[in-house]
Amino acid sequence: MPLLQFDTTLALSPAEKTSVAETVTELYTTSMATTRGHVAVTIRDREPADLHLGRAVEGPLLFLDAEIRQGRPFERKREFALAVMEHVGTTFDVPDENMKTVFTEHPGDAMMGVDRVGGEWNEE
Repeated sequence: MPLLQFDTTLALSPAEKTSVAETVTELYTTSMATTRGHVAVTIRDREPADLHLGRAVEGPLLFLDAEIRQGRPFERKREFALAVMEHVGTTFDVPDENMKTVFTEHPGDAMMGVDRVGGEWNEE
């Protein structure tokens, strides 16, 4: 039941936001061995003065805060982060130096919807 939250200085159209959300959902389900039905994505447009990164170079910024269920191995998280940054960098010309992904992990029962409460993750 992840919540994938993007903050960016990119000026994305509604269609581009939908495309990003769909691609990121697919990348998440593949990298994290899960289904798409519970993946939530937010994309927030920010003014350039709203986002700062010490190593940034000229160009747009994009930060991903991935709120996920605890238990996935580092390799899965790294695969997902790199895939997202590669997609965004290539599609929207965002320099590598201007992207950052942070994972925050929660117990499964801390992630819920109306119809369900998350359980613990296991690879099977």
